[in-house]
This record gives sequence, C-alpha cells and structure tokens, in this order.
Amino acid sequence: MDDQINITYISLSGYIDLNKYRYFYFSIVLIVYILTVCSNTTILYLIWIHKNLHEPMYIFIAALLFNGLLYSTNIYPKLLIDFLSEKPIISYSACLFQFFMFYCFGCSEFLLLAVMAFDRHVAICKPLRYRNIMKKITLNIFLILAWFVPACYLAVQSILSAKAKLCKFNLEGIFCNNTIYALHCVRSTTITVVGIVALLNIVILPMLFTAFTYANIFRISYRSKQFRKTTIETCVPHLLVLTCYFCLMTYDVIIARVQSDFPKIARFIMTMQISLYHPLLNPFIYGFKMKEINKHLRRLFSSAKRVPAVIQ
Repeated sequence: MDDQINITYISLSGYIDLNKYRYFYFSIVLIVYILTVCSNTTILYLIWIHKNLHEPMYIFIAALLFNGLLYSTNIYPKLLIDFLSEKPIISYSACLFQFFMFYCFGCSEFLLLAVMAFDRHVAICKPLRYRNIMKKITLNIFLILAWFVPACYLAVQSILSAKAKLCKFNLEGIFCNNTIYALHCVRSTTITVVGIVALLNIVILPMLFTAFTYANIFRISYRSKQFRKTTIETCVPHLLVLTCYFCLMTYDVIIARVQSDFPKIARFIMTMQISLYHPLLNPFIYGFKMKEINKHLRRLFSSAKRVPAVIQ
C-alpha cells in the first residue's frame, strides 16, 4: 500500500462578496503590486548605482525597501490566486510559512527603523564620531540582527503552532496572520508567552527607542538652524513611516483578540490596508522627502524623457 500524505487545508473566509467583486479586487491588487515592485526597485537601483548614496542612512533605506518588497511578495501573489479561485484555500503548512514570513518582515521593519534612528542620532548629535561608530562591520551587524532576531522568535511560534491541534478549519481573514490562533483547539500558554516576549523585544522596545531617539534629536537640533534643516530633511520621513506602520500593526495585533466582535467588512478593509498601502508608501515617502534620492530620481526621469526625443 502506498503511503498517503495527509494535508490539512484551511478555508479563507475574510473576503466580502468575492464572487461579485473578484475581478475588481484582482485588478486593484495587481496594479498596487506592480507599482510596489516598480517603485521599490527604482529607489533600490538608484542607491545601488550612485556612490554618493552608499552611506549608512541610504543603505538602511535600501534594506527597508527591500524588506517591504519581500513583505508584499509574501502576500500579493497568493491574494491574486485567491481572487480568481472559486473557494480560497491554503494548506496549513503553507499558512504557517506565510505567517512566519509576514511577521518576520513586519517585525524587521521596527528594528530597521530603530537602527535608522540610531544612525541619525549619531550623525546629528555626534557628527565628529560618525565615521568611527557607523563602520561597515557595524552596518552589517545591525542588518543581520534586524532580520535574524525576528526570525528566531517567529520560528518558535511557527513550530509550536504546527504541533497544535486544530478544531477549526475556517480562517476569518484573507491571509495568514494572528488569526491562525483562532483555529487551535486550545490557546497555548507557551505560544502566548513567546508572542508577548517577541512583541516587547522586537516591536515595543524598538518603537520606544526610535521615538525617544528622535525626540532627543529634535531637542538638540532645535538650538541650531542648520541642524534643524538637516533634521527635517532626514528624520521626518522615518517618523512618517514609523507612525503609519505602527498604526496598521497595532490593528493586526488587536484583531486576534477581538475578532468575534469586529465587523467582517471593517476587518477586511483594515487587512487590505495592511497589505496594500504600507509597502507602496515607503518608496514614495523616501523618494520625495529625501533630498539626494529625489535629485537622482528627477535626473532618471528627465533622462528617460530625452530618449524618445533623441530617437525621433
């Protein structure tokens, strides 16, 4: 007798009138995904080819945009498939993988923003020591930790969730996030403890560090008109990204606790915002707000406009 592999499938029931609006959903997500890929890769390309952008601040921006690109790729292709499916389903193992990748990249963003805040603090508050502190090896360590630490926490949660017994096979969402815990027969105390520790260490503490660091930067730069201008140009984009992302991720954390009382349509709209807006906004925020990136971006588009004129 041939060995049979039992695969557990989960139904995704978070969509609103999928049969009626499937092509509308598909078109919106496809357009946003294309824009996300194009905008992020354009900024990454500019940072890569221009040597004056090979500075720690721009390297961290590149890491943040690359992280956002992976974050969206973890979600969008599956959404596009589900929009055209009669019944959106996903295997539990694939669901756990999506859960793992979603929070790995999501939590890495908080650590990357904290590292960027530290970089700005050293550059503005300790400019003479900047080169000695922000060495290449320091950058590499920060980047490795930003991706490795969340992966360790999420690996533990994913492994424990894989061993948990399932009593429900209907996920009230459009992709696998915190709502997977509602599928478990019993909420594991170990998973809850690991989740709280992870939330504290890779979300709350980095966010508080970022907030206090920028507060200190603004306090110091307020005394100098020159530093004030530099602070506005380089720090405001980071704060915009942090604020937007924190608001969206706060919803994601809360929804797992109150999903039974949360209207389905509101949950659907908020979940779509998490997956759609954030990866798309980052390149536009940095492209328009960062002076050096904006300058190279204008040159790129102006040279692109001149090409057809030369051909004609």
